[in-house]
Amino acid sequence: MIVILLASALWLMGAVYSLTLVRAARARAQGRPGMESIGLGAVTDFFDTLGIGSFAPTTAWLKLRGLTPDGYIPATLNAGHALPTIVEALIFINLVRVDPLLLGACIAAAVAGAVVGAPMVTRLPLRTVQAAVGAALLIAAALYTLTNLGLMPGGGAALRLPIGLFAIAVAAHFLLGGLMTLGIGLYAPSLILLSLMGLNPTAAFPIMMGACAFLMPVSGFRFMRSERIDLRVVLGLAIGGIPAVLLAALVVKSLPLAAIRWGVVVVVLYAAFILLRAAWRVAPGVSPPASAPP
Repeated sequence: MIVILLASALWLMGAVYSLTLVRAARARAQGRPGMESIGLGAVTDFFDTLGIGSFAPTTAWLKLRGLTPDGYIPATLNAGHALPTIVEALIFINLVRVDPLLLGACIAAAVAGAVVGAPMVTRLPLRTVQAAVGAALLIAAALYTLTNLGLMPGGGAALRLPIGLFAIAVAAHFLLGGLMTLGIGLYAPSLILLSLMGLNPTAAFPIMMGACAFLMPVSGFRFMRSERIDLRVVLGLAIGGIPAVLLAALVVKSLPLAAIRWGVVVVVLYAAFILLRAAWRVAPGVSPPASAPP
């Protein structure tokens, strides 16, 4: 019953979000996405479906190519990848078995964290955003490296958690939901946490994807009303990402991803260095305008 309710809510949210995004883009005369952002959405969401994650590689490309100002990156990530992530969640919630109570509680906690975090992010100084996103990229690079070296937790075989670990998992997803609005991806931390608790890593996929599928549109609605967002890039990520998710989940299903992760590590580290250097170079007490070019 919980799974049916979650799936129905995702369909409804996806429809409302799509309509709102198109209207907002037209109102700002930003309804024509570029081919580069469409291609970026296709590539990042394809590998996101296979477990690579989309936030770190998207951030790296946005920064390296200068597609958006630095202050726009958190909003672009959450708003742009929202619809592809809804598609991912609809697929995995129906295909993978997991305790429905744990699934629903972690999703609700992550959404609550995003509701708290999104309005704060839109008011943060550019320097703070640069530092936060740069730190997020360093964390992502470390997680990719640990995965390739076989040092990530293997997890157990459980499909549910005892009450104590259940409460910890829910509280942690509230925090992860808030961090998502800063551009810090939820997938890897959620997978590590749930695996350490003994949950089957496969069962973590509908939890982490479902959490993101609900919280990203919730924060995305807020971000769309902000001035710190380029809806052309957001539309491009969504348009390219949705068919790529379907291709990855229903046709390709798996790939040898180790070499790809090493490539992502190199690019992500370079982008993190650029962002952190930009944040460091801003004089203390001076906050550049949010629309300043990267």
